[in-house]
Order: sequence, then structure tokens, then C-alpha cells
Amino acid sequence: MATGVRNMRLKGISVGFALTGSHCTLDEVLPRIQELVDEGATVYPIVSYSVDTTDTRFGTAAKWREALKQITGKEPINSISAAEPVGPKKLVDVIVIAPCTGNTMAKLANGITDTPVLMAAKAHLRNQRPVVLAISTNDGLGMNAKNLGLLINTKNIYMVPFGQDSPTGKPNSLKSRMDLIIDTIEHCLQGKQIQPVLIQL
Repeated sequence: MATGVRNMRLKGISVGFALTGSHCTLDEVLPRIQELVDEGATVYPIVSYSVDTTDTRFGTAAKWREALKQITGKEPINSISAAEPVGPKKLVDVIVIAPCTGNTMAKLANGITDTPVLMAAKAHLRNQRPVVLAISTNDGLGMNAKNLGLLINTKNIYMVPFGQDSPTGKPNSLKSRMDLIIDTIEHCLQGKQIQPVLIQL
């Protein structure tokens, strides 16, 4: 290989990158979307209603939409009707939900489809294609532990490695290592779950 030629790990791969309302984590996730683009992936941004409409101390909804458009070159998918064709059109090779809130995790585990992100995931899974979850939830070891267990054991769902981000202050809280998203994608495209899943943060 010639010096200076970059080996783009995801060249030719299309990724649906879905963001849900762990607003404090969005700033951490945006650089990962840029990394996907830098690695050659075509990225289709998808946002939950919370990300699309809610202004918080971490940023306005307009800020997040504009940032996604700037990074990917595409308008975010922000409605159920716009997300539904993801399945029939086989739009993407993999969907990443990052951050994946406990609310989204619980609904996904129980077959509820009431946001653009959940519709995109459902439409994608019907094609037997992989969905990657990068969780960020305060109740991963509480009420949501059963849903996490269901999803870990569900075909075509893969987890970005996670651990307790604040064992003393928030003992039920779990968070994925967002810097492992690309590695997780590479494994899932081979039908493999990256290991270890449980890590110390």
C-alpha cells in the first residue's frame, strides 16, 4: 500500500445512525458519526421525537439537526412515515442506536413502535439485518434490566460494550463505550458480538 493511503474500514457500507434522548450524551456521539463518515460509510441520520424537538441545557434541537446534516450531508429522518421505508428499500446495512435510552430499549424489547428510531429498527430487523445498541440509561440495572436481558438474547441485535458509569452515585446506571461503535459494527457485519460485552468504565 502506498504511504499515506488510508484503509477505510467501512467503505461501501451504509449506516442508519439513530439518536435518542440521552441529551447529555449527544456531544459524545457526534464525533463517532464523523468517524463513520471518515471510514467511508454512508450515514443516514435518524432522530427520535425527543432529539428532534426538545431544547435542553446541552443544546437545542436545531443545533443537533444542523450538526447531523453537516456531518452526513443528509437531512435527519424525523418521522415514522419517513422511517418506515428503511426496511422495504433496504436502505442501510446496519442501524446504530446511540445513545439508546432506557425508554427506547424498553420499547424495542416489547415491540412498541412509536418513534422514528423504533420504526427504523423494526423495519430493518424484518430484513434480518443487524441493529447495534449503544446504551445510556440510568436504570439499566433496575427496572430495565429485564429488557436489556431480552435484547442481548435477541437475534440480529448487538451491543456496544458497556459498564456502570457511576457505581456509587448511580448504581443502576449503564453506559456504552461510544468509542467502540465502529469496532462493534465491524463485528456485527460478520454476525459476531464484540467481546467482552461487560467492561469496566
